[in-house]
Amino acid sequence: MAKPTVNINQAIRAREVRVVGANSEQLGIMPLHEALSLADSQQLDLVEVSPTAVPPVCRIMDYGKFKYQQSKKMQEAKKKQTHVQLKEVKLRPKTDEHDLQFKIKHVRRFIEEGNKAKVTLVFRGREITHTEIGLKSLERIASELEDIAVVEFKPKMEGRSMFMIVAPKGKK
Repeated sequence: MAKPTVNINQAIRAREVRVVGANSEQLGIMPLHEALSLADSQQLDLVEVSPTAVPPVCRIMDYGKFKYQQSKKMQEAKKKQTHVQLKEVKLRPKTDEHDLQFKIKHVRRFIEEGNKAKVTLVFRGREITHTEIGLKSLERIASELEDIAVVEFKPKMEGRSMFMIVAPKGKK
């Protein structure tokens, strides 16, 4: 992602600029050389804030401090982001009741952590002829998790496996 560049001091190309002071006060429209000398007298930078305005709006500020504060804001925003992962649980059509409950508990934990879960049912040998048994298992899992999860991707056959994806319910 390319960072937007800001024109500073001599990089500003406009003849006249609207100047905003260091304390957010309007200093009015003035020629560029006058605005530069004003910023220089305060030992600050002239930064082009709105280049598309007529005339462009420039602000007198400490550019280094401004860049530092911007990077800190970006870091804070990054900290607050959540990364949703797709966790997977594999089953067989002949998976016993206790083992199925155990797998459901795993899926429930993944959902509560805020991740999505992919429940895969793998058919081996002649089991492939009874896909309805697998479909029942997946529907049962979905019904047991309906209090905290929503089926994002309905059960679908792909080769010798059937899978569905469940995601956490939206916050109200």
